[in-house]
Amino acid sequence: MAGVHVNVDELIRLRLKAKGLNLETRRRAQATNSGVHHSRFRGRGIDYLESRNYQAGDDIRNMDWRVTARTGRAHTKLYQEERERPVITMVDLSPSMFFGTRVAFKSVVAAQAATLLGWSTVTNGDRIGAFLFGGAGRRSHHEIPPTGGRRGVLRMIRDLVEWTRPEAQVGSLGQDGLGEALRRVRRVARPGSLVFIFSDFYSADEDTERHLTHLRQHNDVVACQIWDRLELSPPPPGRYGISDGRQLGLLDTSGAEFRQRYEDYFAEHHLHIRNLLTRRGVSLLRLATDEDVADSLRRGLASLGNTRPGMAA
Repeated sequence: MAGVHVNVDELIRLRLKAKGLNLETRRRAQATNSGVHHSRFRGRGIDYLESRNYQAGDDIRNMDWRVTARTGRAHTKLYQEERERPVITMVDLSPSMFFGTRVAFKSVVAAQAATLLGWSTVTNGDRIGAFLFGGAGRRSHHEIPPTGGRRGVLRMIRDLVEWTRPEAQVGSLGQDGLGEALRRVRRVARPGSLVFIFSDFYSADEDTERHLTHLRQHNDVVACQIWDRLELSPPPPGRYGISDGRQLGLLDTSGAEFRQRYEDYFAEHHLHIRNLLTRRGVSLLRLATDEDVADSLRRGLASLGNTRPGMAA
């Protein structure tokens, strides 16, 4: 069913819509072995190449103290720039992401946005990887190492299709929260990576800010908060049947006090997430379930260079 789950053909077709997504503002490299980045992001990472004798003018921060101690002569480390920069899409697939009242589930928006970034990434000659989290049981997370070219995107698409099946979430318990997911990504993300987080951030926990701080020290991080119009105000006064896939319940929105508490809860959540990301220097994009994903993502990325962290539309 359209909007409830995604399929391979749909995500492959997004390749055409990925044109115009600007992950960086850079000039093309004039040499084939290095990139020239003029970007809102850090740019590509660097790899250790070798150590050599210290020469006047070398940056003391690059001293190789182990070799210096072993040989008795000052040595400095040499690095070479990576030809490809890893881009990692973190996709939250907690139960709250399998929800939507207009056009699409949040999980579908996340899968589409991650795929759009994947196509744009490999078109730019970089590598795309993913980290899916929030699943049930032993499948609480899944890592897709950064890979270049069409093969990298197709591998991500295949796993996104599998992980965004709503039936895979029925009865799920004990999912990884956002904090645990960030901890795992910190261990695998190479310095200089560009990390996108697709989530509604209801799985954020007390460890989220701490791990986000550490991840942000060596990587660029962009948070894409996915939201539904029902989070702005409750549905019209009435009684509504609801379910989490395991239990049935009744939502009564007829009382004025309930409606105010409803609006306050979601307003506080959105404000909390915005403040958290601003404190950590993480840019925030917001993607609504009833808007065209490619258009929203394109506008949001374009705004990053003109706004303070945490303040992008």
